[in-house]
Amino acid sequence: MINQRACKNCRTITDQAKCPRCGGEVSREWQGYLVVIDPERSEIAKKMGIHDAGRYALRVK
Repeated sequence: MINQRACKNCRTITDQAKCPRCGGEVSREWQGYLVVIDPERSEIAKKMGIHDAGRYALRVK
């Protein structure tokens, strides 16, 4: 996971300079990793407010 960044708004993990999902600012300081495959059936995705499948950080600084 070299050069991986997480969006400060939606927590999407990316290697780009801006978030491809919401266009928000990204940070290199993040912790935890969550892969959501089926957000409709995932209790964790519901609690985090995630509606799309993808890779997400649990905490972003």
